[in-house]
Amino acid sequence: MSKKIIAVNAGPRMGWNTETLISEASKGAESAGAEVKRYDLFRLERFTGCISCFGCKKERFKGRCICRDGLTPVLDDIREADGLIIGSPNYLGELTSSFRALYERLIFQNLTYNMETPCCNEHPIPVLLIMTSNAPDTMYQQLIQNYQQTLSRFVGPAEVCISGDTLQLKDYSKTDWEWTLFDPEAKQKRHETVFPEECKRAYEMGMQLAR
Repeated sequence: MSKKIIAVNAGPRMGWNTETLISEASKGAESAGAEVKRYDLFRLERFTGCISCFGCKKERFKGRCICRDGLTPVLDDIREADGLIIGSPNYLGELTSSFRALYERLIFQNLTYNMETPCCNEHPIPVLLIMTSNAPDTMYQQLIQNYQQTLSRFVGPAEVCISGDTLQLKDYSKTDWEWTLFDPEAKQKRHETVFPEECKRAYEMGMQLAR
């Protein structure tokens, strides 16, 4: 029986950096024989982050978010999956609000507030966290390390794939304002030389996740 991998895109732009890396990681998982089911958070029905209802802290709902909205099928599928690929761009020094909403509910449902058994997740799965940013790769290391540690503790062993200094537009000259902060030629060159290597790495990490 093939493994089931859930791939979640927490970015709004299709065909760009985050979505491309998620797709490559998914292809890698499929090459290892896994079945991949994809969710694009920006295309789901309305949802929220954790509403602090504490329903998941009741014994009969142990490890299960009881809030019903657009994230419910995502959380249900992750709970039954063999692996998780999740990616987000970095906006203003953080991952997207859509990512945060899923992250809050994914983690909190497994958090017990019990010192002896702080996590009630009985089905840990490997996680691949992908982040893209127009800042350098090294700028948000602490942020990603924190996410990696928390995901590893409450979901399953997590690996990270970071793509920095990304190309944001095909033609920077067509913006209404002058984006003098960036060097369009350097970004284009990086996109043509470094980004393909990052795609290859995402593919390999997706393949490893499914093995």
